[in-house]
Amino acid sequence: MAIEVGSVLEGKVTGIKSFGAFVALPEGKSGLVHISEVSNSFVEDINTVLKEGETVKVKVMSIAEDGKIALSIKRLLPREPRPEQRGNGDRGDRGNYRGNGGQRPNGQRRAPRNEAPRVWQPKKVETPENMSFEDMMSRFKSQSEDKLASLNADAPHNRRGGYGNRSRRK
Repeated sequence: MAIEVGSVLEGKVTGIKSFGAFVALPEGKSGLVHISEVSNSFVEDINTVLKEGETVKVKVMSIAEDGKIALSIKRLLPREPRPEQRGNGDRGDRGNYRGNGGQRPNGQRRAPRNEAPRVWQPKKVETPENMSFEDMMSRFKSQSEDKLASLNADAPHNRRGGYGNRSRRK
């Protein structure tokens, strides 16, 4: 049987390295099963999954021009079922809170879609007559930081390598 891409073969593990396992195939050829193609789950140490001399079924993934054969064991394994999702499958139920198990912080719920959308309202600007000195200073500081940030974003950054004036460089 000729070795072709997509064919399923049986081979013997001849060597194990940190990046994968070498498998002897029929016709005296050998191929590599990369560590990412050994199992459906994450494999930190390939020695926990495969042993030298073990017989394995592999699928030929690719054959390079120089004769290197890429193999896979996991493509022959049944797919692991996905964890069941709560809700009716509508994206609106789940939100996008992956770090919190899909839960919204503080038990918040998304507004139903039939409600009117919230509209952005500008903040009420307090006049200086109604503000304390600390509030005015805080407002001034905030505004000046914003202005500096926008000026720095617009300013060219000549740090040896920009398109600045070359005649000034020393």
